[in-house]
Amino acid sequence: MSVLRFDPFGDPFRQMDRLTNQLLSGTRTPMGMPMDVWQADDGFHVSLDLPGVDPSSVDISTERHVLTITAERRPEYQQGQNVLVAERPQGSFTRQLQLGDTVDSENVQARYADGVLHLTLPITQAAQPRRIQVQIGGGSERQIEVEAEPAESASASGESTQSDS
Repeated sequence: MSVLRFDPFGDPFRQMDRLTNQLLSGTRTPMGMPMDVWQADDGFHVSLDLPGVDPSSVDISTERHVLTITAERRPEYQQGQNVLVAERPQGSFTRQLQLGDTVDSENVQARYADGVLHLTLPITQAAQPRRIQVQIGGGSERQIEVEAEPAESASASGESTQSDS
């Protein structure tokens, strides 16, 4: 499993324009969801900080080895009200995780508690480490008899009994 953070096709000037517009307008644009990812014996675990997000606005989907998490935080104030300070990020947030073949995307589990979304991504049965036991044959032993050719007949047939070094 890998985490995509860098967009090689992103336009750095567009990012600068976005930051400049944000500073000049005084509004905040949605920021990424901070997350931790780790691997344990039962699979991969992902924790995403989503304080103040309604759990019903969280959408988790998988398609072609990509896990997409989308959430939305709406402001508590209404449009047209005089907002003095708006520092909390609002809007729609999205994170995507690239899943490898070892992740069982059919059995992903998600729970939301205390502003943290926790995902458990189990490892497929085929990718889990397993021990293979060597079977000991219980059948009867076979004895192989080798008959040596007499030295006289080997010399007579033109074969050499000496090996080349």
